Amino acid sequence: MEGLSPAIVILGPGALATARRLQDGLPGSLVHGLAGRVEGDVSYNAFGDHLRDLYRQQRPLVVLCAAGIVIRTLASLLDDKTAEPPVLAVAEDGSAVVPLLGGLAGANRLARQLGTLLDVAPAITTSGELRFGTCLLDPPAGYALADVDVAKHRVADLLAGAPVRIEGEAPWLDEVPLARDPEARQRILVSPMTSADDHTLLIHPRAVLVAVRADATAAAVTELLASTGYAPCAVAVLLARAEDMAVPGLAELSQALDVPLRFVDANTPDFALTTVERAQERGIALHLHDRPLDAEDLGQHRGRLSVVGLGPGAAELMAPVVRRALDEAQDVLGYATYVQMAGPLRPDQLAHASDNREELQRARHAFELAASGRQVVMVSSGDPGVFAMAAAVLEVLEGADDPRWAAVELEILPGITAAMASAALAGAPLGHDFCLISLSDNLKPWAVIEQRLRQAAAADLAMAFYNPISKARPHQLERALDVLRSCRPANTPVILGRDVGRPGGGLEYTSLGALRSDMVDSRTLVILGSSHTRRFPRADGGEWVYTPRWYDPELL
Repeated sequence: MEGLSPAIVILGPGALATARRLQDGLPGSLVHGLAGRVEGDVSYNAFGDHLRDLYRQQRPLVVLCAAGIVIRTLASLLDDKTAEPPVLAVAEDGSAVVPLLGGLAGANRLARQLGTLLDVAPAITTSGELRFGTCLLDPPAGYALADVDVAKHRVADLLAGAPVRIEGEAPWLDEVPLARDPEARQRILVSPMTSADDHTLLIHPRAVLVAVRADATAAAVTELLASTGYAPCAVAVLLARAEDMAVPGLAELSQALDVPLRFVDANTPDFALTTVERAQERGIALHLHDRPLDAEDLGQHRGRLSVVGLGPGAAELMAPVVRRALDEAQDVLGYATYVQMAGPLRPDQLAHASDNREELQRARHAFELAASGRQVVMVSSGDPGVFAMAAAVLEVLEGADDPRWAAVELEILPGITAAMASAALAGAPLGHDFCLISLSDNLKPWAVIEQRLRQAAAADLAMAFYNPISKARPHQLERALDVLRSCRPANTPVILGRDVGRPGGGLEYTSLGALRSDMVDSRTLVILGSSHTRRFPRADGGEWVYTPRWYDPELL
């Protein structure tokens, strides 16, 4: 979750203009709007649940509402100051910026940035920030505090006027008004080494590179660091061979040490490649650089391909795990209509839209992008495993001869299918055994479809039909109905779900005998009940349809 962009959260239209001003100055940020009140980039239904979910993701939060609302919403999660992301309350009209949480994660820096965007003075109350003009507990990127609790005591001493000496390279402190004395007992030490000095505010430059073999363990790495005197917080990156990219233990090692993992090959800078080669002989090898290291400059990420289901179209019906994958993506691929549904995308995200009939080409393109170390999302409507891209992606992977594709981290993230969304609106017509059948004969012969229709009807299954009709297949629904009418009574309930979850979508109720092909188009999902499916009036004048969970074979 490293480097997440801020979420700008609003509750109503009065905050939208200010939110867009902030978004323009916060690259990668998205506006999250309350569904039914205001249209943002991301829609949510429950403010409290949504805010807490974003907080748990460690995402910086810029919330345009009263500070008290934010505090009460997040109060139950506030148990570890060192794990807080930046949380700021901003007035709807942009007249106030108040950092609330995450001082150790850059909340005050973000507050100053927002203040500049809105031309207001941020309401910073941190004593050290007011006295010194910077937060001594929040060193710049590439540096880490050794011990927050010890550091807080040392800053308290400095606020009380204690003199201090600075050892090591700390250029960001050059203009800070500290009482400097080269003989002072108190000191600020910038070093990759551990120290037990109670009078030291110890800051570690992330300058240690750790190269590992595929079988390295967290205990072994920790032991080697201890033997050399290097602090764990001084480790900037774990490096491993590119051919070991898919080894699960390496990802677990990275997570256990909370250090970025990168992979190297012959194109990697010499000192990194040399260190990795030494690691293959020794198990683990260390390299101390003369300045903080940026993991992005050393080797390659393990690429990830997330094959996701967007659901039926409504933002509130998209799974949170899918939303997170989209937020983290560098590339989004899919049929053009579905890529548009996944948006809006940030300027730094690349969209690769293609024709609906180019599934295998699209899957190959996705693997090529992910194999280069990029974070890639393949989008489908509904669920990716139901007549969608997951099968195409796996088909391409099975037949691939490029070992880089096999090393890609592949995940399939589910979504709500059209059948599930339509069935939920109707009640529970798929409440007992059912089957899903595509009436498209693009990838299977019509004879197979007809055989499956007869068998499903004979088994008395409820059915849901995808791709019931199109310009290229105008007569196939009628042919399917002929088969079904020979097996099922005319009063069998039928539900037509058209664009469910999208604007203007809804249900139409009919029966097998009354159903005509001109009542259906390519965006319609057809549900046919079983012999047990029942219907009864709703209080609002509509009707409920359900298939009981019990089964009476005498009704066959």
